[in-house]
Amino acid sequence: MSTDQAPHGWRESLEADPLGLARAGRMDELIDPTPPADQRRALVRLILGLALIVALGFAAGVGETVVLILAFFVCIVLHEFGHFATAKAAGIKVTEFFVGFGPRLWSVRRGETEYGVKGLPLGGYCRIIGMNNLEEVDPADEARTYRQAPVWRRLTVGLAGSAMHFLIAICVLFAMFFWTGSNANYVGSLPASSPIIEIDGLTSGPSPAQQAGFQLGDRIQSVDGIRYASFDKLSAFIKSHPGERLDVVVARHGRPVHLYPTPVDLSKVHVAGPSGAALATSVPTGFIGIAPDPVVHRGLGASISAAGGTWVSVSARTLDAFGRLVTFHGISDYAHMLTSQKAADNPTNGVRFESPVGVVRLFHQAGQDGLSTVLYLLAVINLSLGIFNLIPLLPLDGGHVAIALYEGARSRRRRPYHADVAKLMPLLYLALAAIVFLGASSLFLDLRDLLA
Repeated sequence: MSTDQAPHGWRESLEADPLGLARAGRMDELIDPTPPADQRRALVRLILGLALIVALGFAAGVGETVVLILAFFVCIVLHEFGHFATAKAAGIKVTEFFVGFGPRLWSVRRGETEYGVKGLPLGGYCRIIGMNNLEEVDPADEARTYRQAPVWRRLTVGLAGSAMHFLIAICVLFAMFFWTGSNANYVGSLPASSPIIEIDGLTSGPSPAQQAGFQLGDRIQSVDGIRYASFDKLSAFIKSHPGERLDVVVARHGRPVHLYPTPVDLSKVHVAGPSGAALATSVPTGFIGIAPDPVVHRGLGASISAAGGTWVSVSARTLDAFGRLVTFHGISDYAHMLTSQKAADNPTNGVRFESPVGVVRLFHQAGQDGLSTVLYLLAVINLSLGIFNLIPLLPLDGGHVAIALYEGARSRRRRPYHADVAKLMPLLYLALAAIVFLGASSLFLDLRDLLA
């Protein structure tokens, strides 16, 4: 077929790439209208507008949520910076690096690259030339295209975006463990030696803890000579021994202190204060009246270890969730959620993505729970984005990685092989349709929850 001959048939039409997705370096070529005349003034207005939004957010009591949204936006930009930095290091030509999409508000050219800001703060992009064999490039720049770079260079560029998300996640997790402390709900059971931060009384008088002389800040070392790893196991021992005098050793100001509480039976007494109703029971249950700090604080070495372990654990759960989503059972559950509000409200009923509306809601809830929850949520989102982008389908980064690996396997020392991306156009459009469907259906689910 000659180059000026129109293709015939649905397959040929798809391979011709009518939307220009394969030829576009990034999404900017799809939504890049003529920039406004006064770019600097527009940039100043954008900065003032963002500052006003943050100020209004704090005035409305949702300032933390607005800041978290901006932090999430920064994570998306850092994804693109990963591609930009590795491409520059490889000598591949990068013509544009922009924050945002849509109308160009401000830009400046440094060397061969134009840097700037666009009007829609939905992420960022960098334009790397020659991402595939369909893109037309100036012959003078052909040697510096992505497609002409060594396979290992192409792999570093393709993997850099997800690598940035993984790096952000591990740094955020370390900050959570080392700086703010971590909620035990996210990292497993609470250590038995967590400091006591609450001592309850009884409606009928002092509790066993008050009578025995427990103090705020005490750390339990052992009970009846037994050391427990978790507070859950320690608590279970106390609950199983109502009416029996215990020998509890606590650490107080660095010294061991013996205390001798006798647990009362919760089925016969009532705990004073707002927590009393929740603790009430009809079966014999031992109770002395102490509550530990739910936040776990760690040192440098323990924080590094815990961050690595949590990173692996969350990654494994994310991979498992993605795997379950593409099974027949997962697809059936997702369809059920779309048709039934009750099914969507059941957290055990299936796996689903969060739309921007859902992410904002999660950020708002995390901001109310505290900085530890915020950091954990940021880590989970970054790990999810990093793994999702490695799915080996165009237009995702994993698609470029898969093509680079395939080309490397087919190449010979003097005869490099370049895959014909036109043949992948049907698959590309199917993948894009699936992404659009997931985004639209997730938005529907979140809006329905919001209005319910």
